[in-house]
Parts: sequence; C-alpha cells; structure tokens
Amino acid sequence: MIISDLSQIEGRRYPAGRRTQNVVGGAAPIQAANFAIGYVTLDPGGGQVPWHNQEQEEVYFLLEGEAEMCLGSERRILRGGQAAYIPPRVFHQMTNVGPTPARMIYCYGPAGDVAHWRQELDGTLPKAGVQAPPLPEGARPQCTKKP
Repeated sequence: MIISDLSQIEGRRYPAGRRTQNVVGGAAPIQAANFAIGYVTLDPGGGQVPWHNQEQEEVYFLLEGEAEMCLGSERRILRGGQAAYIPPRVFHQMTNVGPTPARMIYCYGPAGDVAHWRQELDGTLPKAGVQAPPLPEGARPQCTKKP
C-alpha cells in the first residue's frame, strides 16, 4: 500500500504567497495516470494561485478561509466548503481575501506537470491583459513577483 502523508510532504513555496504540497502526482509517493491532487495553503491577505490556464480540467475545493475565484470573465467569493469546476484551457486564479490562511485542495486530470508552476518560479507567467486574457473586472491583480 502506498500512502501519502501530508505531514511528511514538505511541498514548495511559490512567489505568489502559497505553499503547495503534492498528494498524488509530482513529487508525491502516489502516482496516478488519470489525475493529480494537491493541498495548497494560501497566505493571509493575498496569497494566490495566479492567473493561468492548462490543458487539464480541474476542481479547486476550498476547505477553509475566504478566497476570490476568477474563472474566465467570472469573479466570485468562495468560502470553506465550496468547490469550483475549471474547464480545460480556461484562465483562472484564486486569491486569499481573508486575514487567515486559506486551505484548498486541487484535483486535475489527466495527471502531469502544469506549466504555470515552472513559469511562476521562472518569473515568466503570461501577464493578464497582455499575453493572457484580462482578469474579470474588480479582481485582485495577478501576482507576477519574481522569486
């Protein structure tokens, strides 16, 4: 039996103010061909999964906290216990708008690396409204900090 133990997975810090821990896929002990799962902690007051898209379909499930979810031209506030479906190739972003850490799970399929992780670490994410579609009106700005 292969077990992924979140308490034993260091994960990685990203410039946009989050820690991502792979539970299935990536550096995790469990590998699956059809999906990947991860646990993300967004820093209080602005930690973010910045504006990006990918080929896989995905779900963001907010476990606790309050976060702004942008998906294409839509913008909504999600609260703990709510999930959002992300179709393939649609730009999306999640930003913690609360004073405490927001915790979420992502699940996408099929499994495989997604370019935005490397782009964020390299400082090469496509910029909203320039190389990528604009964020929805009123959205928190995309984090484009370089490491």
